Amino acid sequence: MSVAGVVLAAGGSTRMGRPKQLLSVRGTSLVRHAVAAARDGGCEPVVVVLGANADAVGAELADLVVRTVRNGVWQDGPGTSVKAGVGAVGEADAVVILLCDQPFVDAAHVRRLVEEHHATGRPIVASAYSDAVGVPALFARTCFADLLALEPAGGAKLLLARNRDRVAVVPFPAGGVDLDTPADYERFLARG
Repeated sequence: MSVAGVVLAAGGSTRMGRPKQLLSVRGTSLVRHAVAAARDGGCEPVVVVLGANADAVGAELADLVVRTVRNGVWQDGPGTSVKAGVGAVGEADAVVILLCDQPFVDAAHVRRLVEEHHATGRPIVASAYSDAVGVPALFARTCFADLLALEPAGGAKLLLARNRDRVAVVPFPAGGVDLDTPADYERFLARG
């Protein structure tokens, strides 16, 4: 089974004051960290969706084997980035969607999503954290049409909520940590 990785790195950084995709986490940028989690977790190809700061983020990835897709309407909402990424994965049997601002996502978690899909046969496998179910999440090809039909303002979480009976869940307690503000980043750095 071929699994593609889609890293959503299109969002703006108005609250952060700088491109959050380029923030340093454990010696690498957030976007490179997410790409490594997807790649080392067995995803091929890895597609990175660019939007805000596309040139700078694209330059950060120049030496990596990834596909980049520019989302010219990223500001319309995360659904546009999901569509752009899923539309670029080719003939993959499934896709794992990751956000670039979750610093604790790693290859082991991506592999657990794929393993849970194989074990349960469920078409969707999501991460559970902070009393929620969300991304990173795996979607089988049977879900691609639904992903491509997302409303611009809606992300993959909407699809998870609408299909609870089709979703397997993998615990990921650290998944609730995302870096959206300078205070989030400072708290993350203070954790060590």
